Amino acid sequence: MIIAKLAYKSLLNRRASVLLTLFTIAISVMLLLSIERVRIDAKSSFSNTISDTDLIVGARTGDIQLLLSSVFRIGHTNNGVSWKSYEYITSQRGVKWSIPISLGDSHKGQAVLGTTLDYFSHYRFAKKQNLTFNKGHPFAAINEVVLGSEVANKLGYKLNDSIVISHGMGNTSFHHHDDNPFKVVGILNPTGTPVDKTLHIPLAAIDLIHGGKASLEHEHEHDEHNNLVGHPKQITAFLMGFNSPLYTLQIRRNINQYKPEALLGIMPTVTLKELWEMLAIVEKILLLFSAVVVLVSLLGMLTTLLANLSQRRRELAILRSVGARPWHLFTLISIESLLTTLLGCLVGSALYYLVIFSAGGYLQSHAGISVNITILSYYELGLIGVIMAAGFIIGLIPATRAYFYSLSDGMSIKA
Repeated sequence: MIIAKLAYKSLLNRRASVLLTLFTIAISVMLLLSIERVRIDAKSSFSNTISDTDLIVGARTGDIQLLLSSVFRIGHTNNGVSWKSYEYITSQRGVKWSIPISLGDSHKGQAVLGTTLDYFSHYRFAKKQNLTFNKGHPFAAINEVVLGSEVANKLGYKLNDSIVISHGMGNTSFHHHDDNPFKVVGILNPTGTPVDKTLHIPLAAIDLIHGGKASLEHEHEHDEHNNLVGHPKQITAFLMGFNSPLYTLQIRRNINQYKPEALLGIMPTVTLKELWEMLAIVEKILLLFSAVVVLVSLLGMLTTLLANLSQRRRELAILRSVGARPWHLFTLISIESLLTTLLGCLVGSALYYLVIFSAGGYLQSHAGISVNITILSYYELGLIGVIMAAGFIIGLIPATRAYFYSLSDGMSIKA
């Protein structure tokens, strides 16, 4: 206890250099924990984007390309699925529900998705959570639109506002459908998925505005038989749910062997896993970056301790003169390095929670990553334990040097 108290007093006496070392370690710990948390929650958010959907069907392309275009609104497919094929496939035995989706339009850089009311009934995200409304209700007319939460917040829209969509994805629009405005009738609650960045309109509206109809308003007023679906020539893709997993495998095989047109059926859970495996190299790079930052901070502590050791020759010589043995000096230096590392880890953990709390909303709205603020997991505590062990081992280098110097009387006070 006396040596521990002496180590504490010694750190206070050299607080300027100690604080610098402590801060460096704290920053490295904060970066390591933050990167690990974002990595884990990013993986979880990817997996939670779509849930309880057995198959996604689209034109034959790569599995990941179909998933990215239909679910994440990233990229696009060159071909679509004919409406005739959609009706035939979804009429097969075992199909519980289906959701047609049509992409290709946008509004101020946000994706526009044409679909049916089944989208609001059967689309699931996270752990089978259904879509809910913050305001309003699903579209009930051909000229109505439902907004994702981020679209409404970012662009400042509210119920009954008028919106004009454009042909073309992203910020590249080739034609504005000014003669066919849509009225906002619903705003969804946040989901942390691409749904938040999407405008949802009736599938029939996509067909009509691209088919040259003069006015959706006119169509709404005079077509009493309008069912919000219409008869499109083709759609981008469609989602399916089945009564049994056996039907999933059977119909997926039939879709991939479908003769009238080249189609592809993918199981989103399997494809999401493949996607994350492709991104495994990014995980490793992030982890390596964190490890390098930690290593640099610990080497900085080693450099400081070694530099201070030569400056503390008088102090250590005095300790030897009052009866301190070489192993006392060894223990003193070791405890100092251990205390510095411990305090750095504690401050780094506090900074980690501060960063996660401050950046959580930004990551949710801009990256779709839902960050969970929880107590440190066993894995994260294990990482801190590794840092503590590394700091202690590094501290043994100057401690050993002080020990052998004392044995050879290297601590003698020289005139």
